[in-house]
Formats: sequence, structure tokens, C-alpha cells
Amino acid sequence: MMQQLIVTILGANKVGILSEIASCVLECGCNILDSRQAIYGQDFSLTMIVEGTQSAVTRAEVRIPSTCHRLDLLSLCKRTKKHCKQNLERLIDVEIAGKDTPGVIKQVTALLAEFDAAISAFRQKRFKDEVLDCDMIKLKLVTSISADTDLQLLQQKFDELLSSLSLDGKITENH
Repeated sequence: MMQQLIVTILGANKVGILSEIASCVLECGCNILDSRQAIYGQDFSLTMIVEGTQSAVTRAEVRIPSTCHRLDLLSLCKRTKKHCKQNLERLIDVEIAGKDTPGVIKQVTALLAEFDAAISAFRQKRFKDEVLDCDMIKLKLVTSISADTDLQLLQQKFDELLSSLSLDGKITENH
């Protein structure tokens, strides 16, 4: 029976990190099922899910942290099960702007959850509008939705929510 392990790695961005980590996973006898990596400032972030036999995953739980220590990286491993690839067939951008009020992000993400939208990227910018003398917010979310999601209904509910919050926004489908 195959086992799965979520691995998160953080540290200074250096050439060859991904190669070293991938080689380590391969040497343990595991496969990388999925991963996301990003550069934030001068730092590197990697989250991946690896799969292998019970003994291979156990080796990965020991070797990945020691490889990360040698590379001066932080790591965290957690066993999981039943990973399914993220649906990237239908992506939408969700953008919102306006006066910042408590609970905006919670309400928007709750609406997206009602439509089983998986958020893969999120940006928030808060700033002071000197003319209006209030805090403003800009949000951008990249989400994936299933092929059978009713985008018109999502758009309608989104517009209703933004209207109730006195915000502007749009949903754009990316192909």
C-alpha cells in the first residue's frame, strides 16, 4: 500500500535547491505527486506531496530533514492520504477593491467555498486613501473550479455579496 507525505521547505533561495530535494526524494524511492514553489524576497518556499511504500516514505521522513539541514533550510513533514491532483482545467481570477471592512476576506472565501473553488494564490493589499480618509483593500485570488460549476450563478452571488459590502470586483475566467 502506498503512503503519502506532505513536505514543506523554507529558506534562503539558492541555485540547485530543487534539484537537491528532488534527488533526495528519488533516492528514498518516492515520487513527487505535486508541488508548489515560490520565491518571496530572497527566500524560497516549497510544498510538495511525495508518495512511496511505507519504508520509502519512512526513509523520506528521515532523509529530507537531514538534507534540508545540510542546505540550511527549514522543513516540516506530515503523513497524509488520498491526495487528488488539483483541478487546473478551469481557473478564475477573483479581484476585489474598495473600503476595507472587518470580515471581507472571510465572506469572500466562504462564498468561493460554497462553489468548491480551490484557492491556489491570494494577494491582499491594504492602504490608506488620504482623500476619503479610510483604509482601502485590494484582493486578488486565483482559484480553480470544476467544469460543471455554474459560473453565472457564482458571478451573481459574488456581485450580490460585493454590493452588500459596497465593494467593486470582477471574476475573470482564464483558459
